Amino acid sequence: MALPREEVVQGTAEGLAQFEELLRSLDDEAWQKPTRCEGWTVADVAAHVVGTMTMITNGQLQELTDPDHVNRQTAERKGRTPAQLADELRDAAKLGNDLVGSFDDAAWGGPPPLEIPGTLGQAVEAIWYDTYVHTEDINAATGRAPERGPGLKVAVSHVTDVLDQQGWGPATFAFDGLPEIAIGGGGGKQVTGDPLTFVLVATGREDPSVLGLDDTVNIYRPQP
Repeated sequence: MALPREEVVQGTAEGLAQFEELLRSLDDEAWQKPTRCEGWTVADVAAHVVGTMTMITNGQLQELTDPDHVNRQTAERKGRTPAQLADELRDAAKLGNDLVGSFDDAAWGGPPPLEIPGTLGQAVEAIWYDTYVHTEDINAATGRAPERGPGLKVAVSHVTDVLDQQGWGPATFAFDGLPEIAIGGGGGKQVTGDPLTFVLVATGREDPSVLGLDDTVNIYRPQP
């Protein structure tokens, strides 16, 4: 279940603004550092986040379902500076925030403009989630402390939604400092601990055994 519309609208705008600010703070050395996204530098991660927002605001939604779109996003932005990508994100985010803010409750609870599971609200939530997770990729690569604010809450919400859609439950997630979330009717597995560790585990960025889980918790694993 998606978070409340007002919370997601505000959080998405703030998350994109924070990502823009993060890009503007990076020097050339940080820009070329490797990240935990295999084969990607900080510049590549930034290109993906910025490219996604540009594609959304340009109406290229169908292209986002093509698995190769991330490679095009990075290739098209090779050689661009942090400031150039920050400027592109600023412009795309302005259009995107205006669009997201125009949705009413009926649209929010309805289907997204793509053939993907969930509601429009969950699709918008995914934008905020993606921005947050890749912010953390850059923070980790450049030795910065992780952000544990609203972005972490939406990341847990999104990941548990995807696990629910994939039939991973029943399970109950009770992480430190966050509301309890039940999927698959609740009960079943009881998953506790640090929410950021869970997000890293559930996105293939950390070994699931640290939470007593296995590879099935990775939302990006191949589906049967």
